[in-house]
Amino acid sequence: MSVPHPVEPWRIKMVEPLRPTTRAERGDALRAAGYNISLLRSEDVLIDLYTDSGTNAMSDRQWSALLAGDEAYAGARSFYRLRDAVRAYYGYEHVIPVHQGRGAENLLSRCLIRPGDHVPGNMYFTTTRAHQELNGGTFHDVIRDEAHDPSCEHPFKGDVDIAKLERLIADVGADRIPYLSLAATVNMAGGQPISMAGLAAVRDLTRRHGIPVILDAARAVENAWFIKQREPGWGDRTIADILRAMCDLTDGATMSAKKDSYANIGGWLGVRDPELAERARELVVLYEGLHTYGGMAGRDMEAVARGIAESVEEPNIRARVGQVAYLGGRLADAGVPIVRPVGGHAVCVDAAAILPHLPRAEFPAQTLAAVLYLDSGVRAAERGAVSAGRDPATGRDRFPRLELVRLTVPRRVYTQSHLDLVADSMIRVHEHRTEITAGLAFTHEPSTLRFFQARFTPTAEIPLLT
Repeated sequence: MSVPHPVEPWRIKMVEPLRPTTRAERGDALRAAGYNISLLRSEDVLIDLYTDSGTNAMSDRQWSALLAGDEAYAGARSFYRLRDAVRAYYGYEHVIPVHQGRGAENLLSRCLIRPGDHVPGNMYFTTTRAHQELNGGTFHDVIRDEAHDPSCEHPFKGDVDIAKLERLIADVGADRIPYLSLAATVNMAGGQPISMAGLAAVRDLTRRHGIPVILDAARAVENAWFIKQREPGWGDRTIADILRAMCDLTDGATMSAKKDSYANIGGWLGVRDPELAERARELVVLYEGLHTYGGMAGRDMEAVARGIAESVEEPNIRARVGQVAYLGGRLADAGVPIVRPVGGHAVCVDAAAILPHLPRAEFPAQTLAAVLYLDSGVRAAERGAVSAGRDPATGRDRFPRLELVRLTVPRRVYTQSHLDLVADSMIRVHEHRTEITAGLAFTHEPSTLRFFQARFTPTAEIPLLT
């Protein structure tokens, strides 16, 4: 599976120093953070692969756009540049800016979900499901079964299983389904894409039942790249064309501009329905800011507008996905179990396969991420039982089939030598996996999105790898 590292379509103009740490320093930092990688201070992290959200490097064109920001409270010209960029590349008529993607999720959930509603989706995402549940909805996973199998090589593991969706509609009634939540790509499945054919089938079914389709568009450009590479009939189309074709099959989208648009902050809700747009504008004033800034400064809206145009430039997306594929290839060649095929934004390591001797209740992925940090100073993200949280009805831990450590590659940030350091460390941890004889247990567990601020203690001493 060896993959050559791509030639970066950019050169470095500014650098930020990194501070190497000793193993003893990392041990102290991890204990102070309660063995939660989310609580580590960034200055104690050498290579930060916790997320690609807001951690990207902006271009010189984006930095220059900041200076054109109109900071007027109402009617800033920067809002209209953002609105026009969304309309041009994503096609949604009504654009409501928000501070980041979860702001759009909040607005959408408050507008559409009523207690007792059911929201189908192609695998949950943490903040998305939390907003749905807080507004009285129940999430239903209708993704195809292959998405839950890390070793399956299906090219579009993010697709909705139409039969599952049909059964849900028959069971609860279309009138209790406020919308279908559709991610492209699917974060919790390892960045797996949806196909255009699958999206068209979803659109046909939902149109017959009057169910809106809302796209999580944070990484839709990456999804467009996979359609271009893998789906017959799309290889000659531009990324911009494919992105627009995807959005044309949906009724709206939530967007975290901290992903595909290269920005450090920002997002938007885009919809076609003018009545829904008006309700969202009323709520955005309460929760974000006026409808022409929505929690963003004018300079940030300028950077996002510029980033939208850059995101569909094929050299950028080719190099971005290529870096992730390179890291995945190095791990796969060394026998480290990863989610296949490699996704667009991250390489996801199968912690359950690496640590099968640890009970799921001792959180193998959280444990593996802690040991990886101890080994090298690399911060990854847990995407397993800790992230899944507890079932609100039973109070029991959810144990998803996927128990993953996510190595998320920020855009235009790290070089090949950085990724080689990550690969070497993960391979070394994998080679010493039998020495990891204990997992983690909660000492503090928040009720919502617990993975951000939870604290743990080892169930026994976690050895520091040599």
